[in-house]
Amino acid sequence: MKKIILVVMIAALATISHAQSNSVNILPTDDSATIIHKAAMVVPSTRQLRWQELEVVGFLHFTVNTFTNREWGLGNESEQIFNPTELDAKQWIRTCKAAGIKQVILTAKHHDGFCLWPSRYTEHSVKNSPWKGGKGDVVKEVSNACHQYGIGFGVYLSPWDRNSPYYGDSAKYNQYFMNQLTELLTNYGRVDEVWFDGANGEGPNGKKQVYNFEAWYNLIRKLQPTAVIASMGPDVRWVGTESGYGRETEWSVVPINNLNQNDIAANSQASVAFRPTGDMTGDDLGSRSKIMNAKGLAWYPAETDVSIRPGWFYHPSEDTAVKSPEKLLDIYYSSVGRNGVLLLNIPPNRKGLISKEDSLSLMQWKKMLDATFKTNLAKGANITTTNGTNTGSMMDGKINTAFTTKRGDTATIYFHLQQPSTFDVLWLQENITIGQRIENFVLEYKDGDEWKEATAGTTVGYKRLPRFNPVTAQEVRLRILAARLQPAIAEFGLYKQVKE
Repeated sequence: MKKIILVVMIAALATISHAQSNSVNILPTDDSATIIHKAAMVVPSTRQLRWQELEVVGFLHFTVNTFTNREWGLGNESEQIFNPTELDAKQWIRTCKAAGIKQVILTAKHHDGFCLWPSRYTEHSVKNSPWKGGKGDVVKEVSNACHQYGIGFGVYLSPWDRNSPYYGDSAKYNQYFMNQLTELLTNYGRVDEVWFDGANGEGPNGKKQVYNFEAWYNLIRKLQPTAVIASMGPDVRWVGTESGYGRETEWSVVPINNLNQNDIAANSQASVAFRPTGDMTGDDLGSRSKIMNAKGLAWYPAETDVSIRPGWFYHPSEDTAVKSPEKLLDIYYSSVGRNGVLLLNIPPNRKGLISKEDSLSLMQWKKMLDATFKTNLAKGANITTTNGTNTGSMMDGKINTAFTTKRGDTATIYFHLQQPSTFDVLWLQENITIGQRIENFVLEYKDGDEWKEATAGTTVGYKRLPRFNPVTAQEVRLRILAARLQPAIAEFGLYKQVKE
């Protein structure tokens, strides 16, 4: 009897507390309306919200591969080849910040096992390189620069290690990995993101390793509780390609079928309630049809990664293949503008500097973005609606204030612009602090007496930036055609693209 009462209490707690949690359990007795309600009330954790608001994160791929011209090192490279004679981490971070990047992730250790800090646990590190006479520490220089210039600092520690003799002896290697992770999380100040991939090849002994992800996650929560864990982690998921292009329909609330029910019941943001399993790379992750058969739902947003060059590490032959500002702009609209965070790789060269080709493209890209979004053509519009409140909050620049309906899950909002204007970009944001809800929307403009469609879409989430053929109009309307509970529109804008 006590066991039955306990189960009922846990289920009740999960139902009550899910509105303030980034995960929720789906009960076998939940009907479709209850599941939709639960999905609408799942919200990001504090660390996930901070991460989402970054919008663009930089990736800095740098190791012995930079000097061997490889993408994946073999693990047997001599430490003597690592000698970036002009390394300037401040130049890296100044360049990233000038490009609008608000956080960077450094490859502290890639698959080759070479450590960019003087780890106590291996000789395969900068301490045995000629760079700075073996007294250098790339991790320290980058972390110090990030903290000096006020941008976030993150580390990538490859689970696969082609150098370590422990790799393949699961218990020994997992302890080795934990030791190195502890060094990174305790010696360099605040760490804002820890990035893992699922690489799991053979080690030098020909064996594969069984990773203890749960222990790693718990260590990060203990030592750096504000850090997000991506992309093989419980906070952030990989979007599924390395193209920089996200889905047209991107739900941050997705089915997770291995949630720890006790953690949900306790509403514990500190604990790790699940680890990623199953395919999270399909075209449809969070639609109604997907969540109906879920055992649990979690806020699990997408990180969209791409390199500014064809490769992830610097190669001299790719100096002429750096992505153009126009290409970066298209990627921005298709990542940040599709409810994702863009993870843009900018690999330092053999001197230890961001190359001029990369920097020039980044600066022109940022110039075009700033010019496009300088003026919201809808600012000052007369806004009317028959079924909503807080219309003015849609242009106050605050993500946690929003227009919402008085009742129901649809809305029509009319904007009478101050003058006829030409625009070709729509800016929409939801107040995701109370959930992601919009399922279908359309923007229309008035041409004479006729309403015509400018653009339409499905999900919004943190940010949606649809582009369309230029329209000149003074009367526009936004129609929310479907939502999970009352929609909450935090920001609305109309812009004209500047392409040069």
